Amino acid sequence: MRLFAAVLPPPTAVDELATEVAALRRLPAADTLRWTGHAGWHFTLAFFGEVDDELVPELRERLARAAHRTSAFPLRLHQGGRFGHRALWVGAAGGLEEMRLLAERSDAAARRAGVSMEEHRRYQAHLTIARAREAGDLRPYVEALAAFEGTPWQVADLALVRSNLPVSGVPGEQPRYEVVGSWPLGGAG
Repeated sequence: MRLFAAVLPPPTAVDELATEVAALRRLPAADTLRWTGHAGWHFTLAFFGEVDDELVPELRERLARAAHRTSAFPLRLHQGGRFGHRALWVGAAGGLEEMRLLAERSDAAARRAGVSMEEHRRYQAHLTIARAREAGDLRPYVEALAAFEGTPWQVADLALVRSNLPVSGVPGEQPRYEVVGSWPLGGAG
């Protein structure tokens, strides 16, 4: 199973972002980008990749502990940025230290469960909204996102998500994401 730990924005945040993305899609050359689907919007905390079925129960147990040890925190969608000339994202504001801690705990949970993880990188909260097929200038989109401020919400859960990669070969088909586990953060509920 291809898995990752994530924070999922609530429907109100998704709706606000959908409105913002609709405006971005009216900018020049927006049709050259591959825009991600609303149903797949998430903040990845830790990407686990292919996880052997026998490791999943231990991973679930350790993620539950990580969630329990992390307090709920406020978050909102905030501005945007880019990774090079290929990925356009929306950022976050609010409880970023708590989110970073939850990401580190999710990464550690996977390692302790026996999941082979890539080299650890400093966490940067981002939600990918588009990818460029070819290197292009994403600065106009980042500039358009400069004033974007979403409504705050309380992050109350850690989600384990399965990524089902496209298999049809249809151009533009996107991965399907399926929540296969969710645990309340300490103090949530």
